This record gives sequence, structure tokens and C-alpha cells, in this order.
Amino acid sequence: MQKRHITSAISQTFGKFASKEFPKWFQNIVNNSYVKLMRLDMREFHAPSSYKSLNALFTRKLKEPREFSLDGDDFISPCDSLITDFGKIENDYALQIKGMRYKASELLGKHFSDADKALIEGGEFLNFYLSPKDYHRYHIPTNCKVLKVVHIPGKFYPVNIPSLKKRLNLFIENERVVIECETTKGKKFFMVLVSALNVGVMQVAFEPRIQTNADATTPQMYEFEDLYLDKGDDFGCFEMGSTIVILSEKDMFRSLHVTSGQRVSFGQTIAKLA
Repeated sequence: MQKRHITSAISQTFGKFASKEFPKWFQNIVNNSYVKLMRLDMREFHAPSSYKSLNALFTRKLKEPREFSLDGDDFISPCDSLITDFGKIENDYALQIKGMRYKASELLGKHFSDADKALIEGGEFLNFYLSPKDYHRYHIPTNCKVLKVVHIPGKFYPVNIPSLKKRLNLFIENERVVIECETTKGKKFFMVLVSALNVGVMQVAFEPRIQTNADATTPQMYEFEDLYLDKGDDFGCFEMGSTIVILSEKDMFRSLHVTSGQRVSFGQTIAKLA
């Protein structure tokens, strides 16, 4: 059996600490220290003292729903994040950051057909990096049907900017969850949740059988027939900061409204569907 990488053990250990509920006086110190250290903006959330563990603070929900465009052509950001890079998928290559490219087909893995992989040639890639200070929940960017999800176990290397610049194929080496979606216009796109160091868990609310950073060492596939999700739906979270990659079918977008290095917020319109 394939051995789990040391980064998995580190992430599991951190996860146990983050999930532990300490006595209230000590938990307040932990939570308030984290808020100050990471400079969390808590205006849309409950007070740090209301969270019973550090993990509960990481995975905090919004007090009030955010507004976003209900126009069916408006594609919104799935999360609060930094756009580390975006662009065209050319000759099967996308960028994790400028100068560091990887094969999009390898990111999707072996459980997707050559036909599926061919669809994204000439399409777009968008990389969303969630730092430890960001809101960690992720949402559906457009009304869609979920066709398939593949959980691919892997490593837990950091995915911050310095790491992206020095480790080739970082997204492909790390554990990930690949979600195959179809828009209301029949175009496919893939949302790839990529793990990182100290991300013990990537939650997928609509498929509780997916257990990341657990004992699985081989990919697991889940297929769906009538799973429809609405734009803005909360479908899970990272338990610490990490990355979402979106790979789109060619001509799915009419235009993109992002730049590299731009901070975006969940609910912000970042593209127009064709």
C-alpha cells in the first residue's frame, strides 16, 4: 500500500489541535490571537469569542447572506481569494503562477475521459488562492448540474505564492477534489479543490462520503444523475487556506473580468457566460 506523505501527518496533527475545544478562557485567547495575527476582518461574522474551536473560526459562516447578481449570464467568484493567475489552456497547459505551468489533463486525473479533457483545450483556467486570513467557505459560481466528483489523495505542500514559484506541478502533487459541472447552457467546467499544508479537511457538503486527509490512498469516484446546485450555494469549506482552480470548456465564457494579483470576493461577478 502507498505510504502517506509526511505533509499529511503534519496536517492531521494541526487539524487535531484546531478542532479541540479548549476551556472558554483559553479558547478566547487562541481565537483572538489568531484574529490579530492574521488580521482577520470580522465585520461580516460573529465575535471571535463565539467560536468553540479554532477550526470553527476557520470555517465560520457569514452572519448575513451576501448579495450577488441573479443574471444567469453572470459567473461569480466562488470564494474570497487572490487570483494568482488565469488565462487560456493551450496545448493542455495551464499556469499555477507565471512561469510555472502544468498539464490540465493531469490535474483532472485518470477518472475523466480523453473527450472530457479535450473539451477544455482552448478554454480558460482561473486560480483562486485562499490565504489563512480569508473566509474559507466556497460556493457555486453559476447554476449548474454536478455530474461527477473524484477525490484524488496526495500530498499537502503549501500553496502560497513562494511555494507556487518554486515547486513545479504543485497542484497535481497535492490532494484534490475534482468536481465536474455542466452549466444551464450545456457547457462543462471543472472546479478543483486543492489541499495545502494544515488543510486537514476539504468538505463537500453534497457528498459526505468524501473524506480528505484520511486513510484513502487511491482515487475515489462519485457520479450523480440529478444533482442541481444554484449559484451562491455554500457547498463546503477548507479547514485552513488553500486553492480552487476552475477549468472551463472552450467558449464557455464571453469575457473575464479579473487580473492576476487581484483580490476577489465571493459573490463578485468575475465573468460573463457566452
